[in-house]
This record gives sequence, structure tokens and C-alpha cells, in this order.
Amino acid sequence: MRGSMSRVVVVHGVGRQLDTAETLLAEVGSALRGGVALALRRDPTLGRLADGDIACAGYGDLYRQPGTRGEPYYRAEDVEPGFETELLEAWWREAARLDPRIPGPDNAGPHAAGPGPAARGAVGRLASRPLAVDRVRRALQALTRTRFFGAVSDRLLISDLKQVRRYFTEPELRAAVRARAAELITPETRVVVAHSLGSVVAYEALCALGPDRPPLNLVTLGSPLGLAGLVYDRLQPAPRQDGSGVWPAPVKEWTNLADRGDAVALVRELAPRFGPEVRDLLVDNGSEMHSMRAYLTAVETGTAIATGLAR
Repeated sequence: MRGSMSRVVVVHGVGRQLDTAETLLAEVGSALRGGVALALRRDPTLGRLADGDIACAGYGDLYRQPGTRGEPYYRAEDVEPGFETELLEAWWREAARLDPRIPGPDNAGPHAAGPGPAARGAVGRLASRPLAVDRVRRALQALTRTRFFGAVSDRLLISDLKQVRRYFTEPELRAAVRARAAELITPETRVVVAHSLGSVVAYEALCALGPDRPPLNLVTLGSPLGLAGLVYDRLQPAPRQDGSGVWPAPVKEWTNLADRGDAVALVRELAPRFGPEVRDLLVDNGSEMHSMRAYLTAVETGTAIATGLAR
């Protein structure tokens, strides 16, 4: 298998259904190498990358609709009540918190609800579908006109919501996605780098591998793993009875990086959830708060990867 001896495995997030592992590698590889190069400028004793060291776990094709040309033309009416509506509102609330110029859920018009538990991981369901669709339109209008999601159309934002929801609600799809990551994590793997929903995929794949694998480092970027209710409480394995998350047995060091303006990484510190061993770092991605490329070119990310390679 190509990439089976790679020391760095990268797991992407949503919105990559037209990519393959090879096309991802062409984009991700240069960004990752750039971040590691910046880290080596600061500390030449860190580990270095060799040819063939990077492999990408591509799973976007599993989301492609057979016999169609690209994504369906989604509209506000296609956002389903429950998980999709709740996640959309959580993003909306966080974007408004980060930027006061964005009209948030609590001042979005006559149908706005009062402060709910959305930011805490659960959002009350709206009473009627017409009001719900109107609220979805307001959320989409707010998000797609902001610097957080400004480059994303309504159609693609809804597609992203559906991909996250499908991962958590369709067991066969979830298993197939996870398998794409697990098959690349070999005894030679030293670092797993995972972005956005990919951090959930990588986390669950690593937990399933068990403690008999050689230790490796986990680097999560823009991760939603700490979002209670919608993500954290749906993880496999589930959090313990005391509320703490299970530590993936093969992971020796875990570095979690988040841009302070990343509205997808609503909970930017994972240590309170998974233990003080998680090293939480803030990075500055400029105007590309949630971009995988921006995260990978950060010197902090390069340092975390090169530290794992140095072992």
C-alpha cells in the first residue's frame, strides 16, 4: 500500500469529496513541509522529513453521491432539524461572539430565541418548521457574509453540516471513514496530524488500535472534539462516567492547535476534556481561521510534528 511506511499521516476534514489521497498529498505535503522547515529554523535539533514521509488518509469519495455531478444544490429547507440545525446555530453563535458586527441568534430578528444551551453543546429544537427554516436562512446569511465563512456558499456550508451529521449517524460510513485512517497508521508512524472533523476520525481510529502499537504523537488542528453534546458526547469510545475523555492508547504526546477566531473549533482547549497531558496552543491563521493549509504552515504546528519525528 502506498504510504504504508510513512512516518506522518494526515487526516483531512469535510469538503474534500472531489479529492483523493494523491491530490491531497500534493496540497498538504508542501504546506506541512513548510511548517516543519520554519520549526527547524528555530531548533535545528528537531526531527526532519524525508521523501515519502507523508501520507494522506483521503476519505472524501465516500461522501460522493453516485451518478450525480458534484453536490446537490442545497437550500435552507434542506438543513434537517436536530443535529444539522444545532451545529449551524452553534457556529452562528460563536461567530457572533467573536465578531460583534455579526447579528447573532439572540438579535437576529423577530423569531430569534433567547440565549439557549447551543454554546454549551445542546440547542433546543424550534417549535415549527417554517420558523426553523427562517432561522436557518438568517444563520446562513450571517455566516456566509463574515470573514469566518466568507469564502463558502450556502450550498457548501450546508454540505459540510450534512457530512458531519452523517459521520455521527451512519455507522457504516463512520467505520469506512475511520478505516481509511487506520490502514495508514503503522508501526513506522510517528505523527498523526488531523484537521477539523478529521481530528474526530483520527481520535477514534487511534483509540481502536489499542496500546500494542509503538507510541506516536497526535497533532489536532481546528478540532471540534471538545464540543459537548454534538461531538464530545458522541465519540467512540464514549467519555467516562466522570465526564473525562478516553486517552488514545498509542498516543504519547498530544498537541492541539486552534486559531482564536476559528468558529468551528468552538472549544479551543481540549485539556479540560482529555487531561492535562494535552498541550493546547493558540495560533494566528490571519483571515483563514479554519484553513488546513494555514494551520500546517504555522511554526507551532511544524514544531509539534518535528518533535514527534525526533523521537
